[in-house]
Amino acid sequence: MIQRYSLLEMASLFTDEARFATWLEVEVLAVEGLAALGVVPADDAAAVRAKAPTVDAAMVDRIAERERVTDHDVAAFVDVVQAAIGPPAGNWVHYGLTSSDVVDTALCVTLTRAADVLLGASTDLVHALKRRAVEFKDTAMVGRTHGVHAEPTTFGAKLALWALQADRDRARLATARRTIAVGKLSGAVGTYSNIEPAVEAHVCQALGLTPVPATQVIARDRHAEFLYACASTAATIELMATEVRHLQRTEVREAEEPFRAGQKGSSAMPHKRNPIKTEQLSGLARVLRGHISAGLENVALWHERDISHSSVERIVLPDAAILTHYMLRRMTGVIDGLVVHPDRMLENMDRSFGLVFSQPVLLALVASGLARDDAYRIVQRNAMAAWEQGKPFRTLLESDPEVTMDEAALDDAFDLTRALRNTDRIFDALEAIE
Repeated sequence: MIQRYSLLEMASLFTDEARFATWLEVEVLAVEGLAALGVVPADDAAAVRAKAPTVDAAMVDRIAERERVTDHDVAAFVDVVQAAIGPPAGNWVHYGLTSSDVVDTALCVTLTRAADVLLGASTDLVHALKRRAVEFKDTAMVGRTHGVHAEPTTFGAKLALWALQADRDRARLATARRTIAVGKLSGAVGTYSNIEPAVEAHVCQALGLTPVPATQVIARDRHAEFLYACASTAATIELMATEVRHLQRTEVREAEEPFRAGQKGSSAMPHKRNPIKTEQLSGLARVLRGHISAGLENVALWHERDISHSSVERIVLPDAAILTHYMLRRMTGVIDGLVVHPDRMLENMDRSFGLVFSQPVLLALVASGLARDDAYRIVQRNAMAAWEQGKPFRTLLESDPEVTMDEAALDDAFDLTRALRNTDRIFDALEAIE
């Protein structure tokens, strides 16, 4: 992932140094597991642990140099580690293992750690949404369907629904974490032909993983699930970002993403305060959706394994984790700093001449004894007149001889408080979020 979208907390998990350090820990633990079974002398296992090289930039360079000879990254890694430890202890490194035992188990360690970082960032976003939803619980605004005024809602209800969706994404990330927190050290085709299951159990326990049956590789539906959890999170962020972008349009101007001192919205037009953060998030969500397809295609491998998945995963798994983390942090900042204009929300609701109350008027006419279709035509006729003549919807109804409702009934139909009286139902669900 490019530097622009990489935050250190996540990106540090996917460096070459971090990858080789995790491989090394798997290898050392495997030797210690073999020693517990009496296969490896205890002194040699202790020497492997004590003499294991420090994984730094210099070691990464040595592995890269060796790989130019072996054309195999794990083989190059093992050669460098064994040379650093020296015989006879070093000879036990990678004993009975195949490359995927190390690579797949280490990758699952990394993805589990990445999931923990994502869960922390996801929780922060959920809490920010919940906090601001409560803040604007009673801030009335027009609800829009198809981009057109529909009925009244509140800005708090909008934020609360986002919080509930973000919380579901958090649950998906937690499930994906459990799915990916697995390991395998079962040999070339997963039959433990040259390694005992006890070694796998020892390594996985030390790394916080669950041992699972596998072929040479851990099944890739697990990795696809991780990618889906990331893409689903990004889709929710895009939902919020798109709404903020709409609300920030000049014609609407009901809410704006934060705009800090010194920021420039346009190089040419000084008046501009463009929604660049949310536009960026909309774009990045497209990238993450593309990774799902690659992850699903990685599920079908030849026989007990091939490496067609490997090159894909070197790109999409780090990128997905890093991008999702960036998007979560970026969206949390937008929500925390969101500028809201309640007066403008009320002003915009009034722009449709009271038509947001057409349904309660319709229901009141039906309740008075009119057939629904007749009542609908009466309301629709007056609604169209309100648009065309620029007159208040209620005034037109009051002058229509076919509208027999009294003033009290009209008051009730046009009562904003009545329209919003049940929004607490949404906040009851929000309250359950921790």
